[in-house]
Order: sequence, then structure tokens, then C-alpha cells
Amino acid sequence: METWFFYALLDALMAALATIFAKIGLTGVDSITATALRSVVMMLFSIFFMLAVRGTGYIQTISLRDVFFIIISGVAGALSWILYFLALQKGPTTPVVVVDKASLLFVAVLSILILGESLTVKKAVSLVLMFTAILLLSI
Repeated sequence: METWFFYALLDALMAALATIFAKIGLTGVDSITATALRSVVMMLFSIFFMLAVRGTGYIQTISLRDVFFIIISGVAGALSWILYFLALQKGPTTPVVVVDKASLLFVAVLSILILGESLTVKKAVSLVLMFTAILLLSI
């Protein structure tokens, strides 16, 4: 098994647990407040993890271009979490998560348009199947 695949599977498991725990925690909390609290926890955990595993040496190697894209990625991620928590608070868990996973379609299309990745027949068929599955599971 490729290393990236193992990490991606663990990522999927952690995302699933995060969703379940968030749904439980959102019962009496405003979704934006919950997102902010979650973000603080994630920031502190990430800083601790970076210091424990990498130290501070890598910070000096980050270019301004990298910082810019990391910052706008953070803004997009924050907006994603705010909207996700709002949807999760107001709707049933499974359909919300299914629609959220439409991000796969957006990533595939944007990676072709912005990053210049190729659109193969296999990728096109997969995108159509994912779109169909998202529609079927969210209706």
C-alpha cells in the first residue's frame, strides 16, 4: 500500500469521527461559535504537533508566495467549516456529508482548470459516477 493512501484512509476516518463528534457537540451551541472553538483547538494542536515533530526550522524556508496561498487556503477552509457546521446543525448528518463530499468534483474540475492536470476517460467516468452518487444519496 502506498504511504499516501494509508494517510488518506486515516484522514477519512478522522474526518468521519470529527463529523460525528461535531454533530453531537452542536446540539446546544451556535455553529459559528463551535467552528471558532474547533479552529482554536486545531491551531493549538497543529502548533504543538509541528514543534514536537519538526521544530521551528521549516518556518524559515517558507516563501511569501507559499504564505499567500496558505493564508487564502486557510480563509477558504474557515468558510468551508463555518458553512459545514451550519449545514450539519440544521440538517441530517449523512446527506450533509454527502453534499460536502461534492468537493471531490470541485477539486477534480479546478485541478484541471487551474493546475493543468489532465482529464482522462477514467477520471471523467469517475466524476460522472460521483455526481450521480451525490445526487442519489442527497435526495
